[in-house]
This record gives sequence, structure tokens and C-alpha cells, in this order.
Amino acid sequence: MPALSRRKFLLSSGAAVLAAVSGPAHAAMGPTDKFDLVIKGGDVIDPSQSLRGKRDIGIRWGVVEAIETDIPAERALRSIDAAGRLVMPGLIDLHSHVYPYGSAIGIPPDELVQFQGTTTVVSAGDAGVNNIAALRRFIVAQSRARIYAFVHIANNGLSAFPVAELYNIDNAQVDACAMALAENPDFLLGVKVRMSENVIFKHGLEPLKRGIKACELCGWPARMMVHIGGVETAELMSQILDLLRPGDVLTHAYSGAPNIGGAFTNIVQGGKLLPAALAAKQRGVLFDVGHGGGSFDYTVAEVAIPGGCAPDTISSDIHVFSGNTPGMPFLPNVMGKFLAMGFSLEQVVSMATSAPAKIIGRTPKLGTLQVGAPADLAIVDLVEGPVTFVDTRGNKRDGKLQLKPVQTVVNGVPFGRPYQSPFSVR
Repeated sequence: MPALSRRKFLLSSGAAVLAAVSGPAHAAMGPTDKFDLVIKGGDVIDPSQSLRGKRDIGIRWGVVEAIETDIPAERALRSIDAAGRLVMPGLIDLHSHVYPYGSAIGIPPDELVQFQGTTTVVSAGDAGVNNIAALRRFIVAQSRARIYAFVHIANNGLSAFPVAELYNIDNAQVDACAMALAENPDFLLGVKVRMSENVIFKHGLEPLKRGIKACELCGWPARMMVHIGGVETAELMSQILDLLRPGDVLTHAYSGAPNIGGAFTNIVQGGKLLPAALAAKQRGVLFDVGHGGGSFDYTVAEVAIPGGCAPDTISSDIHVFSGNTPGMPFLPNVMGKFLAMGFSLEQVVSMATSAPAKIIGRTPKLGTLQVGAPADLAIVDLVEGPVTFVDTRGNKRDGKLQLKPVQTVVNGVPFGRPYQSPFSVR
């Protein structure tokens, strides 16, 4: 191939690649241009822009193109009738387990998450450095759900579950973990460590210290996600809290799980909030619910929240075991529990959309319905009537509202089968 034509070929190929990466050029719509999809007549709630009211949402090329009081039907190639329903940004689950085949607990994301209104999920330590590439290549790359991850400080992640990954502290390789972070800054959020006694045995703060060291070595501001519940001693719980940095995430924050000896060593002890927990919250440590099958206790939350440790994010910790527990930790159901605890709908939606979006910080305008944002939406029924919620320790609380997912839109495309209801897609 002559040099000139080869140069032209390379230039044209480079331009094509750039166009594919950056997506279609965003041009202003003309008066006769049509939206690819219009969500009609829904009660839109978007805490990121203090928006609540009846609106039509016009979507084009996978992004939110317009939010208006009325978009004429003839402007839509397809439409969804959302009248009488809530329309909110697609839910973001900061703590989930979506690595099937890579661990014993992972759920295929496209078989579950979109049917609960979730458009973005975070894999909470399913993979360590030894299998993070497989998570990215075989699960993330082939899923419609948007997926990010915390890499486990243990090289093998949760692949050996239910065998504890950190009984052998040699599994926690700092340099290898830092390398994984350095190589995947667009995908990884930081490092996950489970600090329960039945996971780390008698290693004390060492697993957490190694995770923090990996974050510090990687070259970008990686966060820790620290799992608590059944910590070895009361003293160790306070030491864990003291070590966390602003922006680190304390997950299972309201766990009431006991340690191996049956002692309750979490952030509420003897009916009182630990001073170290309040100090952590005040310096910017983020409190995440991480409900799961054993990690949310009303009696802990009802002390911690009035004491100054309200949640920053609501997450499910959904996996193949927790999804079959009486607590039903599907994200909309967990959100309903916080409605019953007195949080407003706007607060609850914020804690499952814009708040986790800030922690992720990888996709512009994630967790919002602002014009130009990815067209990720959840259409939900707000069902009024008596409901009883159960935590993971058998405690029950009554509520008056439930969130029932109806349809999820991912990157501008309705996900999954149509639902048989007054809802329609045409």
C-alpha cells in the first residue's frame, strides 16, 4: 500500500474509532425531528435538580433530550404511557454481587437488576486481582446493565465462598491490588475488604491497612468499601472506624450480626452509638446500607440515625442467597423500609440515584434526568396501603408505602418483556 493512501487509511480509521468512542454528535433538534422514545405523563422525581411534577421526557440517541410539560405525540417514534406512575433516574445499587460463575453468590445482572428499576450496579468485591479481568471481559462487556466494581484486597475475591478469603492473610497482596487499580481507573472505584471475624479470623486491622495502602499506591484517589458486622471485638470496631478516610464507604453500616462468640460489636453497642462512628460520619466517611441477607437491623438503625449517622446511600447487597431471605433485599423494597422509617420520597430516591452516582464519578450526569444525561430511567408504582417490612434479624416494622417497579429504560431502550398493565409501549 503506498504511503499516502496508507496514511489516509489510518486517518480515516482513527476518525471512525473516535466517533465510535465518543458517540454520535449531539445536534439540536429541529421542529420536525422526532424523539426515539417519549415517556408520557409521569410524575417525575429527580432530586438532583429538585424536580417533582408531571413531565414528558424525550429521549434521542440514548440520552435525555428534553423534559417538558407536554411533548406532542407526533414527535415520538415510540412512547411509554407513565401516567399515574413515578418516573425517576435509573436506580444505582452501590453494593451488589453480579459476578455469576466467578463466585458462588453472583447473579447475572441482566436477569435481575433491570426488573427492579436498577440501571447501574457495583460489584462489591466479587473479584480480586486474579479474576478482575474475567469479570470485566465476560460479564461487564456483555451486560446491558452499567457495571462498576470494588476490587477485593484478597487476590481470589469471593471465588472461594463460603470459604473465608482472608483467614490466610497472604491472600491480601498490596502491590497486586494496587496494580489492578492502576490498570482499571475507568471501571474500578477502589478496594473492598470484609472485616467480620468469620472472614479475617485474628488479623485485626491488617486487611484494612493493606487495602488502604493499595489505594494510596495506585496513582488515583481510590476509595475503600469496608464491610462490617460481627467484628471480633468492640475495640476493633472503633479502630476500624478511626482508620477510615473521608470518602471511604462503610457498608452494612446498620448490621446487627454478632461475632463468632455471639457478642454484638457493631456501631451500636449496649444501645448506644459508638463515638467513633459519629466521628467517622462527621469527617466524611460515607454510610451505606448494604442490606443483604444478614446485615440490616432496625434496632441498630433506630439508634444510629437519630444519633447523627444517617445513611448516605441505600444499597441492596443482593446475591443468590440474600435474595431468598425474608428481608427481601431488592433495592426498591429496601428503599421502602426507609420510607417507613420517616425519610421522604425525595431523600430515599436521592440515596439510590444521585448520591451513589457521586461516589462512582465515572459517567457524566449519572443518577439524574438532566438534559444530556444517559437515558436511564425507572418507572415505578408508589403503592399506598399497609405493609410490613422485615429486617435481617426478624424485627418487623409497619409502613404505608411500597415502591413497585414497572419498567426500566437503559440507555434509551426499554428493558425486557413488556408488562401487562395499563402501561403500554407502542
